[in-house]
Amino acid sequence: MRRVVVTGVGLVTPLGQGVAESWQELCAGRSGAGFITRFDSASYRVKVAAEVPGWDPTQHMSARDARRLDRYQQMALVAAREALAQSGLEIDERNAKRTGVVVGSAVGGVESYFHQAELLVKSGDPRRITPFGIPMLMVNGASGLISIETGAAGPSGALISACATGADSIGRACELIRAGRIDQALAGCSDAPIIPIGVGAFDRVGACSREDGDPSCASRPFDLNRTGLVFGEGAGVLVLEALEVARKRNATVLAELAGYGSTSDAFHSTAPDPEGRGAAAAITVALRDAGLDAQDIDYINAHGTATRLNDIMETKALKRALGASAYEIPVSSTKSMIGHAMGATAAMEAVFSVLALRDQLAPPTINLNEPDPECDLDYVPNETRELPLTRVMTNSFGFGGHNASLIFSRM
Repeated sequence: MRRVVVTGVGLVTPLGQGVAESWQELCAGRSGAGFITRFDSASYRVKVAAEVPGWDPTQHMSARDARRLDRYQQMALVAAREALAQSGLEIDERNAKRTGVVVGSAVGGVESYFHQAELLVKSGDPRRITPFGIPMLMVNGASGLISIETGAAGPSGALISACATGADSIGRACELIRAGRIDQALAGCSDAPIIPIGVGAFDRVGACSREDGDPSCASRPFDLNRTGLVFGEGAGVLVLEALEVARKRNATVLAELAGYGSTSDAFHSTAPDPEGRGAAAAITVALRDAGLDAQDIDYINAHGTATRLNDIMETKALKRALGASAYEIPVSSTKSMIGHAMGATAAMEAVFSVLALRDQLAPPTINLNEPDPECDLDYVPNETRELPLTRVMTNSFGFGGHNASLIFSRM
């Protein structure tokens, strides 16, 4: 079976625009959460979100192009450009048809859809709708745009599995490379769901934090006093290549994507299986795929949403899948700093896992001051930890019972 490696990464996060700034702030334990500015939240119980700071698409593209793209598409393009630039991969007539794009989105262009629907309802005139409405709202819009801009002419599309979308997109691209269908791919996810209906709908199911004090303390994964997730936004993209292809062009390899597991709870549309059976199964599949045992994992980037249901379920899943080793492996939730950007967070966390291997650092779970007794693993509280890391796992779970696990290995 072909080995698949990472040669480039790109990020747009609530901590910064780019890998260097985002990773620096993350390792410093800084929060990207603040009071909502994307819309007037005066009538909402949710006041806090993790927005990308100072996002101005015209710094990255023409004003004309920016007007024709949804916010999630703008961020996907910028992250893909950074990943491709770092990889040094040149896409031309020699390899275009062997290069794929699997950049998904959990919700697609919901902001554009919301505004166009609002415009139609208020005006009653369908001629007011932008002719770019369809490509702006398409969930596959980001993949198509990246394909058009880069010339990647292999398979292009979007995989959707709620908050596991980023991990499943990366896993799917890996499978295409392993199968010999393509030689390289841009893979990841982008989401920009901080809009009235997005925040309101998640609040209606009791998932969002309603804290209105210090925003930096609103996301508290695994803490006894956690109050729910903080909505986020952003994008993460990786360049994946077959190892022999990367070596042939003397590319710098950041990590190997050694394992991928994907399962379904088959339990409930929004609640996870409380015993974590499906999540544990995804972890087990990823370990088997990588040819590893539980004790081979050195660090885990958790899903860690700071919701009552998820954090306890995830703790049980880790114990179920890893046995006694679960107590020995450092685990942290970077959502404590970047919030939860739906499917895009899984892609961001995949990038963080690669960077953790590169720098031999486990980023912290901030705001973990009073651990929940039911969450009794080593959650790397509040301070980045230097560790010898060879293999790192990242887990992502989504509404509908989707579970995905990725394992990256140091080369």
